[in-house]
Amino acid sequence: MREDHRSSGVQRVLAGVKDLFLVTLTWWLVSLSGVLMPGPISAMAVSEGARRGVIAGPLITAGHAVAELAMLGALAVGLSRILQQPMVVGAIGIFGGLVLLWMGWGIVNASRGEPVDPALAPETGARTRGNLVRTGLFATIGNPYWVLWWVTVGAAYFVAFSRFGVVALIVLFLLGHLALDLGWNSFLALVVGAGRGRVPARAYRIILGSCGVCVILMSVYFVYSGIGFLTRR
Repeated sequence: MREDHRSSGVQRVLAGVKDLFLVTLTWWLVSLSGVLMPGPISAMAVSEGARRGVIAGPLITAGHAVAELAMLGALAVGLSRILQQPMVVGAIGIFGGLVLLWMGWGIVNASRGEPVDPALAPETGARTRGNLVRTGLFATIGNPYWVLWWVTVGAAYFVAFSRFGVVALIVLFLLGHLALDLGWNSFLALVVGAGRGRVPARAYRIILGSCGVCVILMSVYFVYSGIGFLTRR
C-alpha cells in the first residue's frame, strides 16, 4: 500500500511538471507574438535608440515593466472584469489615443528640429535615463490594446499560473514575459544605435519622423475605436 501511495504521488508530481511546462511554453510563445507585433513600445525603442543609443532599449523596457507590474496587481485583485466593460474600454481607447497622439507629435517635432547628429549626441545622464523610463511607461499605458491584451489573454494565463504557486507566477509568468520584452526592445535599439556616427543625420531624421507618424496613426485608430465602444448600443 505504501509503495502504491508513493507511485501515485510521483505520478501526480510528474503530471504537474508536465502541465507547468506546457503552460509556460504556450505563454512564452503567445508573449513573443505580442512582443513582436509593431506598437508604440517598438516605435519608441527605434526612435530613442536612434537618438540615445543602445541604452534606450533596457530603459524603455524598465518603464514598460512598471506598467506590467501594476497590471499584474490589478489582475490579482480582480479588476479584469471591470476593465472589459465596453464603456471602460471606450474611455481607455480615447485617453490612450490622445496620449499616443501627444507622444507621436513630439517625435515628429524632434525630427524637424535642430539637426540630428547621433555621433555628437550627449551621454545618457540621470535625467535622460529617467525620461526614457517614463517614455516606456507612458507608451505602455497609452496603448489601449496593451490593456485589452492583458485583461483577456494575460488574465487567462494569470489564472493558469496561479495554480502552480507564487514562484511560478513571478518567475515563469512575469519575468519570462519581461525577458522577451527586454530582448526585443534592446535588439531594436541596438540595430539602430549601432549605426550612430556612420549613418547620415538625415537618415535619423527620417527614422524619427516615420516612427512619429506611425504612433500618430495608431492614436487616430485607437480614438476612433474608443468612440465606437462608447456609442455601441
